[in-house]
Amino acid sequence: MLDVLKALVKAVENRVPVALATVIDVQGPSPARVGFKLLVNSDGEAVGNVGGGELQKRVRAAARQVLEKGSAMTVHYSLQEQGEDAIGMLCGGDVTVFIEPFEAKPVLLIVGGGHIGQPLSEMARIAGYDVKMVDVRPDRGTAPMLDPTTITPKTHIVLITEDHVTDEQALREILSTPAAYIGMIGSQRKIGTILEHLREDGFEEEQLRRLHGPIGLDLGGREPAQIALAILAEIEMVRHGGRGRPRSEPLRDT
Repeated sequence: MLDVLKALVKAVENRVPVALATVIDVQGPSPARVGFKLLVNSDGEAVGNVGGGELQKRVRAAARQVLEKGSAMTVHYSLQEQGEDAIGMLCGGDVTVFIEPFEAKPVLLIVGGGHIGQPLSEMARIAGYDVKMVDVRPDRGTAPMLDPTTITPKTHIVLITEDHVTDEQALREILSTPAAYIGMIGSQRKIGTILEHLREDGFEEEQLRRLHGPIGLDLGGREPAQIALAILAEIEMVRHGGRGRPRSEPLRDT
């Protein structure tokens, strides 16, 4: 069990998503015992033991499903050849396993640590993001340069530098990354001009459609903190599949 807990701590520290399976109930003959644990990563590699054999194989598969869905679940296994929840074993007992995901925090990568970037970073941390700030000024950023190789499917990128040239250059570097969200501040005219530049240079429309620009939901505010709130609101909408509409509005069939 100690090996499993050490592996879990290491995975969390390194932002590696894993699922922890724990045997929570055993009835009748079984190789499992209450408290047995198995830690599984997205590739199916595992540390620990929940009884071995077919039972362990099934738990590993269920753990990978938990990682894909991002939500915990409880699974019952009948260690028999036939019957409900049977997994083809001869022990005759029943095992219940609780499987919970430990996922890395979503990352908010802010390119530009100015008057909007600062309140956005504060709000995002409260909302549970691991915030990274790119800015040439060390007092405003956590890194001086953008590194596209660090961008993952859990990275949400906001381009809010102080000039359109820098925003465009950053956009060129990140459109081919697996980022979950890409947003850029600016007017419709600025966004349109930059997109036209990229089209001329061979970027595909499918890539360009990934851009949310002008960035943010239309909340009406114009102060830096209010703009930051509108940006974070759009990111949360995209992340959770929301509608971006007042919950008090009646739903209408469309």
